[in-house]
Formats: sequence, C-alpha cells, structure tokens
Amino acid sequence: MTDDLTSAVSPAEAEAFLRASFEGGKPPRVLEMERDRVVLRLDCGPGQLRPGGFVSGPTQMALADTAAYLAVFTRRGIEPMALTSNLSINFLRPCPSSWLEAEARVLKFGRSTVVTEVTMRGEASDKAVSHAVVTYAMPVG
Repeated sequence: MTDDLTSAVSPAEAEAFLRASFEGGKPPRVLEMERDRVVLRLDCGPGQLRPGGFVSGPTQMALADTAAYLAVFTRRGIEPMALTSNLSINFLRPCPSSWLEAEARVLKFGRSTVVTEVTMRGEASDKAVSHAVVTYAMPVG
C-alpha cells in the first residue's frame, strides 16, 4: 500500500533531472515534493534582478513553469515530454529579494492535460508576489 502523499519522484531525482536536462544556469532547489505539490527555491543573482533589486518578471515566469513541470512528475514520474501549453501570471506586488520561492499545486490531473497553480513569495513578506496558472500537455501513448 502506498501513501497518498508520496511523490513518484524524490527532490534529489528532480534536481538531478533539471541539472542534466537544462544547461546554462543553476537550477532551483527542490525543498518539498509530495503528490500534487512542489516547493522550489531559487537563489537570485544579478541576472535575475531588475534595477532596484527586484526579482524580474521573466525569472518569476520561469520558476512558475519549472514548479508546474515538477508537479507533473509527482504523479507520473519524470516525464521529459510534458509541454507547457498555457501560462498565465499575475504580478501582485514588487519582489525585492535575493531568493524566490514557488509553491505549485495540481488543480486537475487529466489524461491529456495537467492544470496547476503556482504561488511565489520572496524574503520581504509572507504575501504572495505573483500567482500563475500553468497548463501542461501530456504526451499521448
């Protein structure tokens, strides 16, 4: 009997996959990974910050997409060909921070699509700095 909260992929396996599959940067750390839920943390350097020390929009979008991608893995295992089909993001407030944390939750896990929501926070406040809804198309076969 398996635990309903057990992820099909461990945080270490997810990090190893990201390192091996995506070149050109340090992947986020996987802080938590359980069925339908992932928490990532990205340490932001000068390349992710806008003038004034705010985490940039593209950085937030990329982290939301990565968190949603890994949320798919919590049920299906590593699925390299899951593809983003939609990403909608609302920037709620500026994020002056040296790190960004994203929590992704699966809203619907279907045969052909997976819909997730991702909430992001920085070090300055417990309030969300952005909120995204990300849909992944699943490979057929």
